[in-house]
Amino acid sequence: MPKVALVTGSSRGIGRATALRLAADGYDLIVNYVHSEKQATQVVETIKAKGRKAVSVKADVSKWHEAKRLIETAVKSFGRIDVLVNNAGIYERTVLDRLTPEQWDRRVATNLSSVFYCTKAALPYLKKAGWGRIINISSQIAFKGTDHGSEYAASKAGILGFTKAAAQELARYNVTVNAIAPGPVDTDILAGDTPEKKRQRAREIPLRRIGRPEDVAAVVSFLASKDSDWITGTTLLVNGGSVMY
Repeated sequence: MPKVALVTGSSRGIGRATALRLAADGYDLIVNYVHSEKQATQVVETIKAKGRKAVSVKADVSKWHEAKRLIETAVKSFGRIDVLVNNAGIYERTVLDRLTPEQWDRRVATNLSSVFYCTKAALPYLKKAGWGRIINISSQIAFKGTDHGSEYAASKAGILGFTKAAAQELARYNVTVNAIAPGPVDTDILAGDTPEKKRQRAREIPLRRIGRPEDVAAVVSFLASKDSDWITGTTLLVNGGSVMY
């Protein structure tokens, strides 16, 4: 029976590329979205055209009850869940003196609380199966910070701590928990960049190019595979060398 993967925020960008890559790897997919229904439907249709099963589910994973419903829908649709990719996130450039408490709460809930909510909801099924993969999408900003997104840096750094703790707790159930910290990737986050700004970004990266969503998806594919059986609690930097630890 094919394994089942759920990718939060998978209608666009890294999430979309990840869903398509996992489908190519033989997984059936739950495609999650909040606003981009048309794009989510297109992802589902693309996956089905490749011979895999897929359904799209609208759910705001920054809210516990919706994250729980998303996981339950996945299990109801396919009978199981094997791989959870916590990808959903928002990045809106705001300096501290303009950042409101409401913005902080909403962004931290989307970027960090959603990781806890979806993981908690998936746990009973992963533990029962005795195997699973949880892959959390963080950011290199968790390491280097930023001058216009303290809430983003804090939430992405929080993912790293959560990943290490959850990995230790869930290892006894043969469930691995890892994180990926991408650098600049050509998604909607960089949509406001001028061509010159993008060239500048590329010049600052040792490998001299901005990342593609597929670059991150390939690493998700590895962490979801049997080849990563002895890797847990780690964070892989996927950034062309722009931050090294």
